[in-house]
Amino acid sequence: MREGRSGGALAGRSEYSAGAVSPTSRSEALIAEITREFPDFRLRPKSESALQRAIDVVLKVITFGAQHEYLTRYHTVLGYTLWLPAKWPDSPDDARYILLRHERVHLRQRRRYGMIGMALLYLLPILPLGLAYGRARIEWEAYTETLRATAEVHGLDAARDPALHEYLVRQFTSGAYGWMWPFPRAIRRWIAEVIAEMERERTTSPG
Repeated sequence: MREGRSGGALAGRSEYSAGAVSPTSRSEALIAEITREFPDFRLRPKSESALQRAIDVVLKVITFGAQHEYLTRYHTVLGYTLWLPAKWPDSPDDARYILLRHERVHLRQRRRYGMIGMALLYLLPILPLGLAYGRARIEWEAYTETLRATAEVHGLDAARDPALHEYLVRQFTSGAYGWMWPFPRAIRRWIAEVIAEMERERTTSPG
């Protein structure tokens, strides 16, 4: 799951029509690439799903209202479906591309661990709320890709942006994900390690 921070019918098996997006746009090309890797991949709006609406209610209850934007701002992979929030049609193409890079990581995790294994990792170690280390590691792998995609699209300085880093810290330490790893220093250390790795790659890459 990821919050969107920031057409036509989408490619592949999408069932969601979301505004005017060039068929050659970056996000459309990535959707086609993901569909080749995951033939059952599709995008659907959360608003059409009774299950997604029920999840929204449950999250509001168990987080005491802290997660109240599940239907409007957060994107969620279940199985091979990416469920889209109400804000998707208004998202710029670059934001869609970065989001899709994040969610492709979750699709690969689902393939790696299986449906049940992914659910157990996401919910159980160590606790469902407050110390959800399994969820934190799953999301950190995906948010690492968010940082890398941000650097690719907007440059390394954008990935270094303190505002982006604080946004990431909030995802891990707030009720957005059930306070999955409420240790800001640890999150900032993870961010710093990713940025340092990208800087080394830029330094050592040819040209």
